[in-house]
Amino acid sequence: MSAWVLRATAFGVLVVALRTLLGFAMIHWPTQGSWLRILCLAVILVSVAAWGLADGRNDRQANPDPERGGADLTVRWLKAGVAGGLGSGLVAWVVDLLPKMDLGGNSLVFELTAGASFIVLLIFVPAMAGVALGRFLADRENRNGAAAAA
Repeated sequence: MSAWVLRATAFGVLVVALRTLLGFAMIHWPTQGSWLRILCLAVILVSVAAWGLADGRNDRQANPDPERGGADLTVRWLKAGVAGGLGSGLVAWVVDLLPKMDLGGNSLVFELTAGASFIVLLIFVPAMAGVALGRFLADRENRNGAAAAA
């Protein structure tokens, strides 16, 4: 399985699961909606950034010279974001059609355009921040290790 497919599947499933849990919570605790939405958003942002950080660190440790190669993590995460956004939008629309499931009642067009673009950004932007931080931390470790060895 391609690396981007794994990421797209994982975060697409996470988005749909959190939207479903949020839908149930909004039915049972409608006055708690604000902090529940923020909590779901934080879970997505932290998990994507953590995976991006691990990707960046592992890539820099495997390829210490940034000028001589390394994985193209930008395209990998962009593909994952687009597939995760479109897939989660489609699945959320289907789940919303089921009885007693309330995921917002959005149309398929909305889910595949505006909803998907928001999810793409929720996956891509924190992942790139995590990749940059991971590469920075790995570079710093490499410099400190080289200085200690000298």
